[in-house]
Amino acid sequence: MKTLYDKLWEEHHVTKLNSGESLLYIDRHYLHEVTSPQAFEGLSKKKLKPWRLDANIATPDHNVPTTRGKNFNSENIKDEISKIQVVELDKNCNLFGIKQFDIKSTKQGIVHVIGPELGYTLPGMTIVCGDSHTSTHGALGCLAMGIGTSEVEHVLATQCLKVSKLKNMLVRFEGITADNVSSKDIVLYFIGLIGTAGGTGYAIEFAGSYIENISIESRMTICNMAIEAGAKVGLIAPDKTTIEYVREKSFLDDKTLQNAEDYWENLKTDKGASFDKEIVIDVSKIKPQVTWGTSPEMVVNFDDEIPTISQTSIDNQKNIELARDYMGINEASKLSDLVFDKVFIGSCTNSRIEDLRKAAEIVKGKKIANNISEAIVVPGSGLVKEQAEKEGLDKVFIEAGFIWRDPGCSMCLGMNPDQLKPYERCASTSNRNFEGRQGYLGRTHLMSPLMAAYTAINGTVGEPS
Repeated sequence: MKTLYDKLWEEHHVTKLNSGESLLYIDRHYLHEVTSPQAFEGLSKKKLKPWRLDANIATPDHNVPTTRGKNFNSENIKDEISKIQVVELDKNCNLFGIKQFDIKSTKQGIVHVIGPELGYTLPGMTIVCGDSHTSTHGALGCLAMGIGTSEVEHVLATQCLKVSKLKNMLVRFEGITADNVSSKDIVLYFIGLIGTAGGTGYAIEFAGSYIENISIESRMTICNMAIEAGAKVGLIAPDKTTIEYVREKSFLDDKTLQNAEDYWENLKTDKGASFDKEIVIDVSKIKPQVTWGTSPEMVVNFDDEIPTISQTSIDNQKNIELARDYMGINEASKLSDLVFDKVFIGSCTNSRIEDLRKAAEIVKGKKIANNISEAIVVPGSGLVKEQAEKEGLDKVFIEAGFIWRDPGCSMCLGMNPDQLKPYERCASTSNRNFEGRQGYLGRTHLMSPLMAAYTAINGTVGEPS
């Protein structure tokens, strides 16, 4: 009896190395501008070429400005470091013949958004990218993981990756959530439960009745943040929902697609397969979640008290003290006591059309609070932006006082113009909240698109409805 992870591993296993590690064959390799320049330079110095060109797909996302307009190109980027990285990606893709959706393309976007929506992510694949949140693609039944720059070069040259096999963890989400609870809340709750090191050394398979009944986009959010739980891999077995999604997005011909579907339908964990660890969570008891500190595990129900130093174990008191100090939490006992400055809806976690629709429902016909100096919405791709505008979501946001942007990673991280100023407090739909993540001394509170939209309208955290 084998788990889904075991099956994917065995089907792509090339050989066992003397080091104890293995070589895995890689089906799809996504590239962006941050971790690829040195890899391409290494290929050039060794006079090597990519082993299989059609396995590679590239797009710039981390460094791109999200206020570009129609005639913008890579040379127009003002920040010199950002410009160099994006321009180098252009040069390298042209030099090596790699397909790129560049900054001028209508299909450009965050790499973990465009891969599935353009049909390049398919069930059963092994997928890598020089970005930790590659686990996102596990939502379609892939063994997907982030790699380092030297590994990017190795995959380009050999189409293989040197890696050690992980242990198996099964997380079953059972039950039905409240209407205002999303997959972002579910995964934040899970991280709060096991901690940011709880998944270290594991491939996590997410299953259960809740998973079975949510969309692929919601599944992507959960697999995306498996990394914040310490795991290398997060994945979900393909089902009818998966196949319907792929059928709509895929560019495969009918015969190939039918043969693939027969395979995908059986790509699942065997009954009776054993896991190294199993966790069962009743999602009906989960409320909207908001982080209060400098780690995703520092999360509470939106209406709970923020932990005090005296309420925590002696071993954790220093971390609590440092986090409260950095976040400017003094006398505040609840999240609702905190006044926010900015709101960010976007990132590879929550920038898909489903996320934008939910947020738009909250803000429609309302105005952002006076204390919110800036609220931005950043679609995950050009196609998401196009679809949102077709549905009039851009107008809903703009009329409410939000700023509507071009695609990119944006305020998820401080590598582009969208950054917090020191001590600004931000309601963010992104995935990380460590010190300085969104800008020097910026204070990040992770939450769902619903909660971020509510916070924009009310100026503070409350129950979205």
